Amino acid sequence: MKDFITQEIRETRSETETLVWAENFAKTLAQGSVIALFGTLGAGKTVISRGICRGLGFTGQVNSPTYTIVHEYPNPSIPIFHLDLYRLPPHADLEEIGIDYYASQKGVTLIEWPERLDSEELLTHKISITIADDETRHIEVSRKA
Repeated sequence: MKDFITQEIRETRSETETLVWAENFAKTLAQGSVIALFGTLGAGKTVISRGICRGLGFTGQVNSPTYTIVHEYPNPSIPIFHLDLYRLPPHADLEEIGIDYYASQKGVTLIEWPERLDSEELLTHKISITIADDETRHIEVSRKA
């Protein structure tokens, strides 16, 4: 199993700055990228997801798929799949939720609450978001070595 190496550590001081950072980060992603978004409630996982979607060219609305588990965004340049595993039991079976299907679609897959997964095998990136105060976020990006 490959380890993850830290690629970037960033501090953003507003939601807008976090969104812009995520838009720029999206430009570094390749087809097949599977990004795990770690952070507590309100840390900014969905803000980063929204920015990544915008950076990939998606102009529609991006909301956390908390109740539906997955949103597929119709994007002309690259398919985007947004999963929220919050409502799944800890260590949910990857096959049961279909993550292997989404990861194999040559798009970009965003996973909120990846702590619920048994394995990190399909992940290509991890983004950890920590709340410093009401507006400031510490963002650490790791990628598979």
